[in-house]
Amino acid sequence: MRTSSPLMTLLFGDFGSRVFYALLLAMLIVVPLLNLGVTETSALHLSTYTVTLLGKYLTYALMAVAVDLIWGYCGILSLGHTAFFALGGYAMGMYLMRQIGTRGVYGDPLLPDFMVFLNWKELPWYWLGFNHAAFALLMVLLAPGALAFCFGWLAFRSRVTGVYLSIITQALTYALMLAFFRNEMGFGGNNGLTDFKEILGFDIHLASTRIGLFVASGIALGLGYTACRAIAVSRAGRVVQAIRDAESRTRFIGYRVENYKMWLFTFSAVLSGIAGALYVPQVGIINPGEFGPINSIEVVIWVAVGGRNTLYGPVLGAFVVNFAKTYLTAALPEVWLYALGALFVVVTLFLPQGIVGLVKQLLEKRR
Repeated sequence: MRTSSPLMTLLFGDFGSRVFYALLLAMLIVVPLLNLGVTETSALHLSTYTVTLLGKYLTYALMAVAVDLIWGYCGILSLGHTAFFALGGYAMGMYLMRQIGTRGVYGDPLLPDFMVFLNWKELPWYWLGFNHAAFALLMVLLAPGALAFCFGWLAFRSRVTGVYLSIITQALTYALMLAFFRNEMGFGGNNGLTDFKEILGFDIHLASTRIGLFVASGIALGLGYTACRAIAVSRAGRVVQAIRDAESRTRFIGYRVENYKMWLFTFSAVLSGIAGALYVPQVGIINPGEFGPINSIEVVIWVAVGGRNTLYGPVLGAFVVNFAKTYLTAALPEVWLYALGALFVVVTLFLPQGIVGLVKQLLEKRR
């Protein structure tokens, strides 16, 4: 009998993953064609604004997958994961600011405009190296990863769990938000980092560059999903799920529970940092508002709406909720927060497994 390879089992092990890969591939092919290959006068033309919006949704989806990895598979409910998203975004923003050079408002070849406005005389030491893309990409991984590792080392070794851990993660991101709001921190204060000109030598405002960022976001989502799925189906993934279901028993039979939690939390934070780094050049700004605790709660809602413990469910949830947010904040801005709260209540009470769980139930009944 012919058997499939382990790689094929990993990538296409279930129907949901096959649908995810197929839709992602189709999106990465169709969207560039409709944007660059179809004239603007055609009804089939996809505007650059829409491309940017879809690219933003892809970065949100990557972050949702990262949160599902720790919440759905390990039972760690983090209400502060936007801290890692924002740190990755700031690392990318610092690189983009260094690329402006003399094209800024004040024309200073070294200092960003906000530093000139605040009468800073020299570049802070922690900005050094961000004129190089390789160093910036390293910081995109290292900054959120180091913070998550330190936080996990302290929290998980102290056996902080449940609602207490959720509160601490929310306090972490709130503290970072307050810190980054301060002008003396050297990150642009309330206004943040903006007015970017180019990335890797390409004009950031060109349609071709936007397509490149969109494709990069899609590839990052695909690779991140694959990595998370590899973890979920591995032996370590089974241990992680055992920790979620019965942490005390898992510890009793000899597993170092805190180590598993720590590396999984760190990996999830790195994925969130990558998502933030891809988000910033597409939206054109990063400010302390990205640290807001409400943003972390929204990410949890994406995962819950789509269906946690599936990986592809949170991708669906990120797209559905953010599409609704884009529409409602433009058409009925005062209604959005009420709609978001109502959506979370409905999902919690009537759809505990999210949209994916509902679809599975309907398919089973049909069979």
